[in-house]
Amino acid sequence: MAGFDADEVLRRLGARLKMRHLTLLLNIRRYGSLTRVAERMSSSQPAITNALAELEGMFGAPLFDRSVRGMAPTALGEVVLGRASAMVHDLEHLVRDMETVVAGHAAHLHIGVIPFISGRILSAAIQRTLPDGKRRLTVTVHEAASEPLLARLREHDVDIVIGRASATLDLDGVVFERLYQQQPRLIASRRLAARLGRTRLDWPVLVELDWILGAPHTPMREQVADMFLGAGLAPPTPIVESGSARLIGEMIAASETAVSIVPSDVAEELVRIAGVTIVPYSFNWTLPPIALFTRAEGARPVDTLFAESLRQVCREIFGGAPGETGGRR
Repeated sequence: MAGFDADEVLRRLGARLKMRHLTLLLNIRRYGSLTRVAERMSSSQPAITNALAELEGMFGAPLFDRSVRGMAPTALGEVVLGRASAMVHDLEHLVRDMETVVAGHAAHLHIGVIPFISGRILSAAIQRTLPDGKRRLTVTVHEAASEPLLARLREHDVDIVIGRASATLDLDGVVFERLYQQQPRLIASRRLAARLGRTRLDWPVLVELDWILGAPHTPMREQVADMFLGAGLAPPTPIVESGSARLIGEMIAASETAVSIVPSDVAEELVRIAGVTIVPYSFNWTLPPIALFTRAEGARPVDTLFAESLRQVCREIFGGAPGETGGRR
């Protein structure tokens, strides 16, 4: 943008930008049509068109490209949309925080968690965050894969993410620190585990069993596939695919032929809550470590308190200190 005057743009935005403008931008990105946006916002298309023109006048450049296929953000529009989404989510969280305080609680925390994280670890960290017992912490847990959770972290839709520190992740605007490394464990029903445990690890025998695994294209699923490929066998086709560790545990406990490979901390939890048994085999894998992800621009006091509680719990369970930090600001 030649001749861009940042001070003038900031003056215009400070004087004229409203939350309804941000909502308009997000709706245009979602629906790609001013007609559909007008219907969604109970307005007329001319009014929506005028509002977008007003917005683009504030920014001094087009925010969307128009074509017969609809409307797509310009490069500037992508930047504005990213901030608009964060600002709208911040407003929603502000209202939730107000509701929390009015109800006598201390704060509300949105935590993003990948599947196959031990509930014991998460529960202990939450309970320790505000230990004085005077005012309670309220929490919403959002479960998904690491990449979409990090996108939500950048958009301020979640406050903290517990995920895998994979080299393939987009770490723009995010910092992370390693918490612990998960080890693989084979789980089965008690009778099947007893039978398998009487012999040495036999991959051709394992591949013929009924496998219950996580979703395709996830780090966990790829690690299991790599184990079989390393043994010279095609990976088994699972009879059930699920991101729910609890469901996997319940199905395996009820079957005489079903098995799964899950992280050791999750396996130990499923022994307790689902009645599965860990088969005493040793495996090797290169699953990325579990890490704590936060936004680079800083955190609220409650976010910092939860992060420290999580570090303490991980030190007590896994030993040592949290590992290296990284990310891109």
